[in-house]
Amino acid sequence: MNTILFSLPGNEELTALLAKKMNAEIGNVTFRKFPDGETYTRILSDVKDKRVVLICTLHEPDEKLLPLYFLSHTAKSLGAKCTCLVVPYLAYMRQDKVFNEGEGVTSGFFGKLVSGFADSIITVDPHLHRISSLEEVYDIPNKVVRAADAISEWIIENIENPVLIGPDSESEQWVSEVAKNAGAPFTVLQKVRHGDREVEVSVPEVGIYKDHTPVLVDDIISTARTMIETVEHLKIAGMKPPICIGIHAVFSGNAYQELMDTGVNNIVTCNTIPHPSNAIDLSNVLAKEVKQIMDQI
Repeated sequence: MNTILFSLPGNEELTALLAKKMNAEIGNVTFRKFPDGETYTRILSDVKDKRVVLICTLHEPDEKLLPLYFLSHTAKSLGAKCTCLVVPYLAYMRQDKVFNEGEGVTSGFFGKLVSGFADSIITVDPHLHRISSLEEVYDIPNKVVRAADAISEWIIENIENPVLIGPDSESEQWVSEVAKNAGAPFTVLQKVRHGDREVEVSVPEVGIYKDHTPVLVDDIISTARTMIETVEHLKIAGMKPPICIGIHAVFSGNAYQELMDTGVNNIVTCNTIPHPSNAIDLSNVLAKEVKQIMDQI
């Protein structure tokens, strides 16, 4: 059965990489806004009896969700066999419990919404904190792609004598795996968050690593406050300028420049969200997983 890929705006580069590695065609679709602000969607390619893959990373998700919803339903109405969502960055995973009276668990709401219009979903290292697996919030076949191997390979090829540093306890799951694969030591710092943009980081004894190149690794770089605070502590400890690696380059506001201004050696991210810092390509592993999950449907 033939597979056809559709890119939502901003995802063209990753879609081209996946199409080449999957030997699949790229479909033609038109999106535009009516004068009243409503979304217009038109598929210009033949999708009848084909497996449709929709590529759309979901940072800043609210404007993307409705075109994605319409595209999936339109493909099925035109005879598509199934639709698979490739969302390298998966939104609405942080609100995984009620923190304050009157709130809802939006991770669950979002999961039900997406599960209602797609047949499967593939993402990269979602923010699983109190949620142990995507099955808890998604009712469709799903696959989580891990970026650790690709990050480890990049470190091996580009950094001499690294020591990996996780900025907080939540990062340990990624840092420990990357360090193991890269054959490098690692340590994890302790973080106390006082608000959305106030973070205090306590740094353990790092003197034994002064001759190493510190590599800060985290899943999401959003406000960058945690990494900025960590960089300043490493300066005080007398360590070399660090290399900062993030899986997902959210970089809200001026976060990227603020992190650069600390004097870091480099900032590197995976290509889950298009950004100039993208240096680690995950298209090989994504293409492999898309093929596998589509063959199961």
